[in-house]
Amino acid sequence: MQKTVIVGAGKGGSAILKMLMESAEISAVIDIDPTAPGILLAKKAGIPTGTDWRPFITADIELVVEVTGDEAVFNQIRKIAGKNTMMIPGSVAYMVSALLEEKEELIYKLRNETCKHELIFNSSGDGMIVVDTSGVVTVFNNSAERIFGLLKDEVIGKQVLDVIPTSRLPNVLSSRKTEINQEHILENGTKIITTRIPLVDENGHILGAFAVFKDITEVVRLAEEITNLKEIQTMLQAIIQSSDEAISVVDEDGRGILINRAYTRITGLTEAQVIGKPATADISEGESMHMKVLETRRPVRGVAMRVGPNKKEVVVNVAPIIVDGKLKGSVGVIHDMSEIKSLNRELNRARQIIRTLEAKYSFQDIIGNSEEMTLAIEQAKLGAKTPATVLLRGESGTGKELFAHAIHNDSNRKFNKFIRVNCAAITESLLESELFGYEEGAFSGAKRGGKRGFFEEANNGSIFLDEIGELPANTQAKLLRVLQENEIVRVGGTKPVPINVRVIAATNINLEKAIANGTFREDLYYRLNRMPIQIPPLRKRKEDIPLLCERLIHKINQDYGRNVEGVSDAAVRKLMQYDWPGNVRELENVLGRAIIFMNYHETVIDAIHLPPFVGQTELSAGPVYQEGEKLPTLSVQLEKHEANIIRDTLVSVKGNKTLAAKSLGISVRNLYYKLEKLGIEVNGMQ
Repeated sequence: MQKTVIVGAGKGGSAILKMLMESAEISAVIDIDPTAPGILLAKKAGIPTGTDWRPFITADIELVVEVTGDEAVFNQIRKIAGKNTMMIPGSVAYMVSALLEEKEELIYKLRNETCKHELIFNSSGDGMIVVDTSGVVTVFNNSAERIFGLLKDEVIGKQVLDVIPTSRLPNVLSSRKTEINQEHILENGTKIITTRIPLVDENGHILGAFAVFKDITEVVRLAEEITNLKEIQTMLQAIIQSSDEAISVVDEDGRGILINRAYTRITGLTEAQVIGKPATADISEGESMHMKVLETRRPVRGVAMRVGPNKKEVVVNVAPIIVDGKLKGSVGVIHDMSEIKSLNRELNRARQIIRTLEAKYSFQDIIGNSEEMTLAIEQAKLGAKTPATVLLRGESGTGKELFAHAIHNDSNRKFNKFIRVNCAAITESLLESELFGYEEGAFSGAKRGGKRGFFEEANNGSIFLDEIGELPANTQAKLLRVLQENEIVRVGGTKPVPINVRVIAATNINLEKAIANGTFREDLYYRLNRMPIQIPPLRKRKEDIPLLCERLIHKINQDYGRNVEGVSDAAVRKLMQYDWPGNVRELENVLGRAIIFMNYHETVIDAIHLPPFVGQTELSAGPVYQEGEKLPTLSVQLEKHEANIIRDTLVSVKGNKTLAAKSLGISVRNLYYKLEKLGIEVNGMQ
């Protein structure tokens, strides 16, 4: 950039300074008047100023602009300036200043004209679009924005077909033909009348195309409103009559003015019995909702009543008809309850079929009216409403997973994930990484970026740990930390990850015995056993077998495509005689096997269809030593033997429970549990 000095900072110098500030290096601005406009502008820009030009005309100055208009000053500067310094006289500077002023004046006029044109375009109620020869939008006024529902910034500068695919302006550009008063429907449904004109100069060159259009949607709407009212009434009646919903309409006095065929079908009442009659004419039981709505001017929904001579059970919804703030009557929609009940049955069947949800079952799917099962269900419902860890205890096949699903679905976490983990089904080497996840490079074969474990997947939801008693010792320790600290550490990681997970555990083994044997941590047991729920085996709730058969047969019918209706009384008696060591799972197996081998014309499971071993509990339990009695089962005999050992030990230590627990090799808490379970009284042993 050239080093430049401007001598003279009046109007001309100020103009020159503005012009050169971006293209030259201004070394100084000089004027004898320190308040000259150029001096003030230079000071604002940080350019050196002065009243004497002599100190600033040095050998390295390449350009001097003399704007004083004094030829003597010009000659003096010329004598002092170096050979390489170029001089621009004041006359040239004034000419440049005049040109700049003229330019600014022209720009100002152009802006004014442009503003006027934009005001004209935008004040018009008609939409206007202009495109150039390439089909690029150059003008898009406010009315066009409103009609098309597009912003100017989204349209101007873009190909018209990209923003308005149905535009015919490109056709006008190519054909050069005017299209007048063409009807067009936009993508948003707006109907317009448009005129498209090619823009051609005096030499016949195409400059672009112009479209002006008017939204006639409102005009069409107004035209539709003044259409013959009789035709509209006929159309509305046709719609109402074709509806499957029963509809009745009354006027502001509560007299019937309209019913449809569906109303007659459901209520059994004809038009002659309803039209012109009070709104109470169709009611058998209950009060008139039409009259209630006319009094309150508020809608009512879901009111049960009986209507017609057959006292049909229905549900009604009634709403007021208000036109321009005036009550004109009310309209009621009647639903046949028999149809609703049928739909509910279909819905329940559909819920039985759907198996894609994370947690598939609810408490409605748990079948049983026995005292033991009712207690377990009540405990589970209570546990579902708390965040406490739940421990489901029971034999294999009793339905522990069913309870886990139901607890999750009845909790406030039901809309979050439900993760199921069978601790016995995963190898010990993989269990820890599956439960808690791992970091990248934690072991050979680890995925890039690591992997989230089951606990992280279940965050804000529930995790069901089945067969919890099969956890290895090191995994038990990590699980205890999760329950205590609500955080996990991935395998190969050091940073704890906070989690919010509801733990539901289940086991079919005796955890107290596992603690005594050293295979299960006692501290983890106390954490898990905060809310234990004992699920009874089927042999202790045989009265539930008929209900279970009904539900299981329904499920098996769906799975196998059969239509078995139930179980005969003889088969039920045979099922009730068996002790079911496999519990409900074994019952389902037996029923499924029976249905498979039944003929397709048979619809009832009879005793002959059941396996031979069902109903022979007496033989499997041992020889009968008295009529009507049988030898106790192995579990009962073991419990009796265990009770005798504990009593003998307590007697030998004079009732000291701490010494007794130490002698038996179990914890004091475990001893108290067994005393309560086996019903052993300690009083009087000392």
